[in-house]
Parts: sequence; C-alpha cells; structure tokens
Amino acid sequence: MGVKGLQYFMESCCPETCLPVDLRQMAAAHVRAHHETIATVVVDGMACLRYWYRCQAWVHGGQWQEYMRFLEEFVGAFTAAGLRLVFFFDGTVEEQKRAEWVKRRLRVNQDIAKVFQYIKNHRQQPDREMFCLPSGLATFSRFAIKSLGQETWSSVREGDYEIAQYALSNNCMGILGQDTDFIIYDTVPYLSIAKLRLESMTTVQFSREKLCHTLKLQKSDLPLLACILGNDVVPEPQLQHLRKTALTSYGKKHPGDKVHAVAKFINSLHSNGDGIHGITLMPLSKADKEVVEKGIQSYLLQGQMSPWLDCSPPPPELVCAMEKYINADILQAAKEKHMRAECFVIYNVLHDGVVECSNTLEDEEEVELQPQAILYQPIREHIYGVLLPTLPGSHNHTLSVKEWFVFPGNPLKEPNKVVPKALNLPEQTLPDLMALWFGKDSELTSIRVSTFLAVFDLQDFSQDFSHIEPPLVAVICLVAYIAVQAKHVSLEDIDAYLSQAVCIRYKSYPEVQQTRVPEVDPRAVQLGSLFVRGLTYLIAANSACGFPFPMSELMPWKTFDGLLFHSKYLQAHSGCPKEELLEGNSAWTSLFFSLRELVLEACRRRGATIPSQPRREQHGRPMDGKPHRESGPQPFSTSGQYYRQQPRDPPSYMPGNVHRPRSRHRSRRGYQLAPRWPQYQNPRSDFH
Repeated sequence: MGVKGLQYFMESCCPETCLPVDLRQMAAAHVRAHHETIATVVVDGMACLRYWYRCQAWVHGGQWQEYMRFLEEFVGAFTAAGLRLVFFFDGTVEEQKRAEWVKRRLRVNQDIAKVFQYIKNHRQQPDREMFCLPSGLATFSRFAIKSLGQETWSSVREGDYEIAQYALSNNCMGILGQDTDFIIYDTVPYLSIAKLRLESMTTVQFSREKLCHTLKLQKSDLPLLACILGNDVVPEPQLQHLRKTALTSYGKKHPGDKVHAVAKFINSLHSNGDGIHGITLMPLSKADKEVVEKGIQSYLLQGQMSPWLDCSPPPPELVCAMEKYINADILQAAKEKHMRAECFVIYNVLHDGVVECSNTLEDEEEVELQPQAILYQPIREHIYGVLLPTLPGSHNHTLSVKEWFVFPGNPLKEPNKVVPKALNLPEQTLPDLMALWFGKDSELTSIRVSTFLAVFDLQDFSQDFSHIEPPLVAVICLVAYIAVQAKHVSLEDIDAYLSQAVCIRYKSYPEVQQTRVPEVDPRAVQLGSLFVRGLTYLIAANSACGFPFPMSELMPWKTFDGLLFHSKYLQAHSGCPKEELLEGNSAWTSLFFSLRELVLEACRRRGATIPSQPRREQHGRPMDGKPHRESGPQPFSTSGQYYRQQPRDPPSYMPGNVHRPRSRHRSRRGYQLAPRWPQYQNPRSDFH
C-alpha cells in the first residue's frame, strides 16, 4: 500500500525521518498550541485490522467476541490518554485504483491457497507468518467500532484522501495508519499503527519534513516522487524506464538507492525552470504524462495546488452513474447512512452500480462447496431487485450491477454483470422502496420483515419467526439458505451451525473462551467463512429493506464464534448425541430442535432433502457416511493444539444482556471445554 519502497527507505536508509513519539505528550502539546480541549487522532481503520485482530485463532471464521474486547481495549487506552478518535473505513474502490486492487486480491488468493495446503498437511492452523484476515473483518469492524460509541465514517471516494482531508480541515493531531501515502499528502503528522505500543502509548511518526530535508525536496515535490516510484494510481512498471534513467544519472553516490536517485532527478528538473516546464522535459509518452498528472492530482487536498501541473485541479466530483434512475431522496438517504457507517452495500448499488467483495477463506481445491460469491448470488439479485427500479419502457428490464467479487478461479479481468431479480411476492404486495425506507404506518413493520425474508425465499415463515430473537432469525435465514443452495450440505453441518448459534447466544464470554479444538478441518474452515460472509449479505438485505431488524442484533459477535463452530462441527460429524452437542442443557436442546425443525421445513418446502453424512471417525472406525448413534459421551482428549488465550477479567463491554436459559442440572464438567473436543451517531429519524 502507498508508495513503493518508501517505507523501507525511511526505516532502513534514513532512520532520522522516523521519530519516536509519546502520544500523551504529543496530545498535551497539541492542546496547548491550538487552545483545544482535546486532541483528535484520525484512524485509518482498514490499515489497523491486522493490529486489532490479535486473537490466536483466525482460520475458523473469526473469534468475534474476543475481537470486540481487543477493540474496546484499544479505544479505552486512547480515551485514558486524553485522546479522541475518529475512524474512517473504505466505502468504495475508485476505478483509477482498480488494477492495483485486483493485483492485491489475486496475491491474497495465493496466500489463502497456501493456508489450506498447510491445514490439509498438518491438521492445524498455520503460524502467524501465514496470517490472513478472517472473512468479513473489514465489513464488521466499522459496525463494531461504532457500537463502542466512536465516531465512524465510511468513505464515498478514495479513503486515504478523505482521511487526509478530514484531519487537515479539523486540525487533528495526527493520522494513525500504515500507508506511506500519508507522507505524501500535505496534511497532519502520520503515525504508525504497526509501531504502536498501547501499554506505553508510544509509536513512530514518519516525518515528511525530515524526509524533504534529507532528499532536498519541497513538500510540493512529494506527489511527483510518489508517482515515479510507483503507487496505487501509477503502477510501478509504468515508469520503470524513468527510474532507470535516474539511477544511471544520479545513483553513483547511493548505488541501488532509487529514492535518492529519483529525488536528485526531480531536483534537476527544478534547475531547468519552474516545475511546469520541468515536467515537459521528462521522457514520457503522452499516456505516461497523463497518468503522472492524474497521480499528482490524487494527492492534492481541497485548495492545494502543485507547481508540476499547468493549473489547479478542479475539486473532486462524485459522478452518480444511476442518478437519472434513482429518486433523489432515496439516493441522499443512502449516502447519509453509508457515510455514517450505518448500512452496507446499498449506496454502492444506488450510486455507482458497482459492488466489491474481497477475499474469503475458501479452498480452491474444494469441489463440493461453491465459492461464496456464486452461492450467495441469488440473494444479491434479490437485494438489487429491492433497490433498483424497473426501467421505463424496457419490458421489465432493470439496471444491472457490476460485481468485482474475489473467489478461486476468477481472474478479475472484468466485473460480472448481475441482473436484479424480483422477489417472489404477490404483485399487489411488492413493496415500494420509498415506503420501506420512509413509511410511518405500523403495518410497514411487518412488510419490512416479510420483504427481508423474501430475499432468502423465506417469506412464508413470517409468523414462525415472529417470536424468535433477531440474531437467531439471522442464523435460520442463512442456514436454511445454505442448506437449500449448497448441494453437499448435510444434517451434521446444519447441526453444527445451529448448536453453535444457540451456545454462543447464551454462554458467557469466559465460557466461550474455554473452547478448544484438537485439530483443524479444512471443510469446517470454509463453512465457517461461508457463514460469516453470508452475514454481510444479510445486513445488506436488512439495509435495503428499511431495517426491519436492528443492525446491532445481526452482527457476528451475536451469532458466531469460529472455534465454537469448529468444535461443534467435529462433534456433529462424529455422531455426537444432540444432548451432548448442546452441552447437557435441556433448554438449549429444546431451542436447538425448534430451530432445526424450522430449517428443515424450509428445505422441504423448497424440495430439498438434506442427507445425514458424517465425515469424521469415532473410536478409530470410519463412519461410512452413516449416522453413528451407538456410543455415549467420550472423555475429552487433552492432546492437540489450543488456540484460546486463558480467560481474563472481561472489560465492561458485554455483547447484550440476554436471558440465558439454563437446565436445572448442569453437566458436572461445567462449560470449561467444548465436550469431547480439545448506538448510532446522529441517526436520521425518518430512515428506520
């Protein structure tokens, strides 16, 4: 990310540009200098994901409750130090950066393939060196941060630009991230998230002033330096000939040091007159010159000019590709919700007609389970059908949506055009988007719910779901959908999903933290990621349908724990009795069977028969694809690798105070181990 080679150059070749800073002292100095009551740090949320996700287990689908504790610890440390945080997350991918986005996604696909190969060979999670972000982490992190009461924004254009502009306009103390583009922007100081030490509240500031002094450049030269070195707008190979020229002419004092050589090359252009004259002397084709100018413009914040451009660039405009088809009130409401990180996908569909989905932990060699992008496409077609109008005079044709979805085997050379599909509802009950979003009538509550359920082809179950808590409604919708759509899902898979959902709903955080697994099953890894990715489409459906359910109730920390699901999968596929799967709790077991019957009834109504197909061994004998019901509970094996950290006193945040059904008699083993297997800011009142 950022400028190619610049981070290494500053850390290894010019350590004087890397300044150790104490954030408490920096905040006190900022407050004194600017006569403010509190110092503000703008956080690049996308750059912090790896830092935030410190859970030891990461391949199983995500340890979401544990992750929430780490986020609270992060926020609490800054609050205690007297610092205010403002978080930004990427809300779109600009087309000028599409090529670089594709390149990175394909590279991560290769990393994921290596992870699955390791799991198959060793039956364990790889070491942290092979770490890949759990699926959906970027999507749900913005909702997690927001739920902790923090100001959270989702960008409507290039995220780095919005961060740099906000920080400069609001006189912030610094930008916390890990992207050398923040050195190039003429904005507030750039602070490293990778170097952050929460216990001491210290980090490193990468100083653009020190960098300019070292390279004998002006700050206005830095955008040109970034373009020649290569960044997200100007691909590194495009100006390779220019870097070679610089190294040949100016690389004698610092052999192989392309940064110093390019800086000297830029200085040589200054000597030929002003920058405008100098850039015309560069040995560039017309196409190369245009991309360099575009690259320089991408770094100029509002009101800033560059001596390397003929004129000041116009303020960036957001061109709405769908404007002539979409109601202005709908579009404005979608934008407001999107910017405040209160919805998902709807703005991208309504404004650009373009949607992205990054990498998912999927096995490229898996032949039975479809990639999530393909499996969930019918859901997205329904979501687009809710959002997009039928074009006038087009015989029921609607606008298509361009999808850039990453999955094994997709070269991402072009987007997939997906045509919206109408919901399977009687024509007289088909909802109007204005009514769904802005309607006040009490009857619209049930219409929003039935519309939401119709996205998953479960519109017949409105009454059945009316007394079920929203997190469990979410689980039923996804599990039923997966069971119908995926051809090789078994009863054991359904049991694993549902038993996990019941247990995570009612177990305490310390109890969940005790979960352990003796080995890692690659199919369970993919099923875990499949469920979490499904939750992203579920919150998109909730957004499109006018929020029939509170978004906070549909989050993964309310519905899913990766290790817990993995343990239930191993148990279910070993013929574990249902009572043991539900840890001997009669109330949980009763709820489990109720949910199971709803899922299986949904399958029956869709003509889907779900077979029993155990995939594990018990007592060393293969299951032969048949249910194994002869044995009772077995001792918990204490061999194998444990991923959970030891429980500690949980911080004040708890994910909801829910009634916890308990059986009258607890299992003697308690809940220490999984048996047998080692408020939204400024909500718009008229948009529910």
